[in-house]
Amino acid sequence: MNMQTTSVIAPPAPKGLAEMRLPLVMMRDILLKTMFRKTLDMVTELAEAICLPSSVTQELVDIAREQKLVEATGTLNANAGNEMGYQLTDAGKARALDALSQSEYFGAMPVPLDVYREQVKRQSIRNIMVTRQQLTAAMGHLILPDSLLDHLGPAVSAGRSILMYGPPGNGKSSISNGIRDALGDRVYVPRAIEYAGQVITVYDPIVHSEVAADVEDPNALRKHRRFDERYVCCERPTVVTGGELSLSMLDLVYNPTARTYQAPLQLKSTGGIFIVDDLGRQAESPQALVNRWIVPLEEGRDILSLQSGEKFEVPFDTLVIFSTNFHPNEIFDQAALRRIFFKIKIDGPNQENYLKIFALVARKKGMPLDEAALVHLLKVKYPTINNIYANYQPVFLVDQMISICEFEGIPYQMSPELIDRAWANMFVKDETIVK
Repeated sequence: MNMQTTSVIAPPAPKGLAEMRLPLVMMRDILLKTMFRKTLDMVTELAEAICLPSSVTQELVDIAREQKLVEATGTLNANAGNEMGYQLTDAGKARALDALSQSEYFGAMPVPLDVYREQVKRQSIRNIMVTRQQLTAAMGHLILPDSLLDHLGPAVSAGRSILMYGPPGNGKSSISNGIRDALGDRVYVPRAIEYAGQVITVYDPIVHSEVAADVEDPNALRKHRRFDERYVCCERPTVVTGGELSLSMLDLVYNPTARTYQAPLQLKSTGGIFIVDDLGRQAESPQALVNRWIVPLEEGRDILSLQSGEKFEVPFDTLVIFSTNFHPNEIFDQAALRRIFFKIKIDGPNQENYLKIFALVARKKGMPLDEAALVHLLKVKYPTINNIYANYQPVFLVDQMISICEFEGIPYQMSPELIDRAWANMFVKDETIVK
């Protein structure tokens, strides 16, 4: 999909250790642990492993040499451009093991939380301007009334919270995904961040989609490598949760064996979208879930806790979309509703849009339309449910008729009789089951 995108400023690569803003001992220990765990002996290999420029990595190696933790092997590697090799001394191995007993983390050097805050501002979800054209293109596979886009557009551009509510089966989840597609640009996600000497991993290949350098641009690779390699260039992230969402999933995850932390879902979704689907189906009450989001939604910051109990602030820069089949007044008090910036009702289609959806689905699935069958559907079947149309119904009915035709060994077709058979599977008759 060709979207007009905003240009996010990439995080600049550090030019020296002085720019890192990390404790020197922590950086040195990560270097030693990485050398020990990955058995690397070349500065270029180490630089790639800890995601720092070679010049900065060399500075770290030189400090470790001065402290008698690393020594030159005295051999030049012809395959690596006559590069000097290095190895851990006995003292270096002992220090690496000691450091690993305190934290198993090694590899990419973390980004200090304060430095990450600056990047979050540069790529804020609230900097995005989504046009009607972009939103329409992203929703192109859906038949939506213009009035719905009138409400959705400003909500998405504001980068604030959205509550979508209405009867089930009318595309709330599809609309959420369409919003995600409309964003269309890229952000830089840190592999890990550091706070108070603790490492918190953020980049998660399950949540984040890495974007490769544009190979059509001959300078792309050079440009691509100019940014801080401690970050991964990704599409704006989308986290989707449903009935499984619990309050504990919004806390830091501590791994007691590795003694490291993993970012909670909302921190992983920074710069993107967090979709809470099927609100009201979770074990936690919707009120409790929204109460947890009040400070983040209002103030753009979240509070997390370390194992020690120390609390600290992280940026909260996420478009939160709540989607529910319940009426908002049933699941929230007025104070909670006030905190959700936009409330948008997603209703079923009118008869005209219903027929458009039906025709679209039938064409896509190779089912010829039949006027008598459609008249029977609209004049006989729908009055039995007070002419309430839903977006999921055309797909359901066409799929049912296809299954019947395949079973009967006849070409795909629709008729009043096939409509009746398909309709019978869409609803369950109210009756008492004798046990």
